[in-house]
Amino acid sequence: MEAKLTTLCYPERDGKYLMLHRTRKERDANRDKWIGIGGKFETGESPEDCLLREFREETGLTLTDWRFRGIVTFVSDEWPCEYMFLYTASDWTGELKTCDEGELAWIDKSELYGLTLWEGDRVFLRLLEEDAPFFSLKLVYRGETLTQAVLDGRRIQ
Repeated sequence: MEAKLTTLCYPERDGKYLMLHRTRKERDANRDKWIGIGGKFETGESPEDCLLREFREETGLTLTDWRFRGIVTFVSDEWPCEYMFLYTASDWTGELKTCDEGELAWIDKSELYGLTLWEGDRVFLRLLEEDAPFFSLKLVYRGETLTQAVLDGRRIQ
């Protein structure tokens, strides 16, 4: 299987992240999970091109200030390998629209870990919370179980 390239963004305002509860696609690796905003690269796109397009498509908003935080490599026994470019954002313009992939909601950071999240997402959300410097994180899954996490080449789980 060919690896896929994706972006994921966590827009932040007033101690909350804008999150997407993925509920509308039947064959969705993220079905019923809460994730940030993002998606797959289209041919010829840079990471920023993909970030801006996916953000606009899913939210109706146009990013005006964002920060590249790290690269996350997902390895799974069920899904193709994925290289995800991770961002946070602090400013945008426009009006929030309904998303055709699920429900968008502003979630207080203190409530994040009570949501249905991928276990590996908890790892990089903590890194964002700690304002960690740019990082490379490898997450290895067997089914939905995180079996290994490697941060900047050093195993942490």
